[in-house]
Amino acid sequence: VQLQASGGGLVQTGGSLRLSCASSGRIYSSHFMGWFRQAPGRERAFVAGIRWGVGTTYYGDSVKGRFTISRDGAKNTVYPQMNSLQPDDTAVYYCAVSKRGLSTVESDYSNWGQGTQVTVSS
Repeated sequence: VQLQASGGGLVQTGGSLRLSCASSGRIYSSHFMGWFRQAPGRERAFVAGIRWGVGTTYYGDSVKGRFTISRDGAKNTVYPQMNSLQPDDTAVYYCAVSKRGLSTVESDYSNWGQGTQVTVSS
């Protein structure tokens, strides 16, 4: 399975973006599709994720209430909708799969996509 992240770009403070993460292969119902981000000089951090089968979502504290993650089973694609973006959201955003289910730990994830840059201007 290969994951392809897209949808990043430049947006003003308060704006919105919708990212996509498309899988080249089947995603199993027990898998948890996660999004992480890495800002310059900082470690990669968990943002949000969704359990593929039942659609249960989980969000990092910094994005709760602003980001919403969904999935399209027919397209094997996950969509984080990012609203009320702030300069602190500027980072490269990555998607990956946890075959262990829900996890916020980077080492539990595999099949990392190449990342997509999100830049929020003040």
